[in-house]
Amino acid sequence: MLLHVGTPKTGTSYLQDVLFHNRESLAEQGVHYFADRFDAHFLAALDLMDLPWGGIEEEATGAWDALAEKVRAVENGTVIISHEILASASWQQAKHALDSLGDSEIHIMLSARDLARQIPAEWQENVKHRSVVTYAEFLEEIRDPAREGRIGSWFWGVQELPDILDRWTQGIAPERVHLITVPPPGSPSTLLWERFSTAFGLDDLTIDFEGIDRGNPSLGVPEAALLREINLAVVPVLEPADYRPFVREFLAHRTLAKRRDSARLALSPSILPWVESLSESWVKALSGRGYDVVGGLEELLVPADLAGKPFVDPDTISSREVLDAGVATIDALLQEAIRLRKSEARLEDEVAGLRAELDHARSLVPKQRALHGLERRWWGRAILKVYRFVRR
Repeated sequence: MLLHVGTPKTGTSYLQDVLFHNRESLAEQGVHYFADRFDAHFLAALDLMDLPWGGIEEEATGAWDALAEKVRAVENGTVIISHEILASASWQQAKHALDSLGDSEIHIMLSARDLARQIPAEWQENVKHRSVVTYAEFLEEIRDPAREGRIGSWFWGVQELPDILDRWTQGIAPERVHLITVPPPGSPSTLLWERFSTAFGLDDLTIDFEGIDRGNPSLGVPEAALLREINLAVVPVLEPADYRPFVREFLAHRTLAKRRDSARLALSPSILPWVESLSESWVKALSGRGYDVVGGLEELLVPADLAGKPFVDPDTISSREVLDAGVATIDALLQEAIRLRKSEARLEDEVAGLRAELDHARSLVPKQRALHGLERRWWGRAILKVYRFVRR
């Protein structure tokens, strides 16, 4: 039983996409990823932790117990459960999850990335989930020692590596705890998958990568600043169920994320020393635990060259750069409107054709009834014979 409990922004979406699209062929090879829909494990995690999530949690009732029941029914082979928000589970919730999986040999899998990339990525992810908090406000929240605010408590719940592993490794031997580190920038694009594949025992299996999305795309600085401004306008009036497809998926992922020439969001220099110190303390704590590390703990340290790189602040970026992103967004919206208009016109034509066919079919009903009535009588049949002779 391989239980992958996070963390967010570490390639988890790509891993889950590969597992979901290959679930049937993997099952034939002895690896089970139970999911009847792509977000099945997300729903199970919501159910386990009783988390509110914009109304989606209503679909999650009973999802964890149903998944655990399938795990317990497996007699041979490997089962994988994977979702990054499991990182936020409390000690009690993690215990319930582990107990519910029965007598399986449980391995805890945790993928991790250095805080210098995680902090800006988490702010951006907040913005893609309706947040209007500025980058400066976000950094202030996560530095609050009390961690009582919504942002700080969530961030450290899913990012504080030693604490996450403390909560999830209850009675599990260190050799059955696997820490997969995300390679540093500039590494081969396939390296993270190779590490996942090694850790999850997928190296020798047949896997189809065709059509697999590369995961959760990031935004540039002007694009993220624009999206926050959009949130200020639409969040008060747009329901979460509408925000997800139109703002997060269409605007953020399918439009703004495709602009790859913009400056990428980085760690603010003002908190660099604090992040360096915290990262070093984590690596020191983890190095003595005897976990199986796939990659290297040193990759969790702040990159040495980060201090010399330029920092573009999304809170003070020029209006010109945000305007460029806004023009690209308007262009995409216009193209989408044109596509929808053509689709609507096509559907209207199809509906008109179907309505005409229906009207024609209805008009035939009285005629058919009269015809059947004549055919049942001898004089009716005589009339029909004369009629058909004349029609020839």
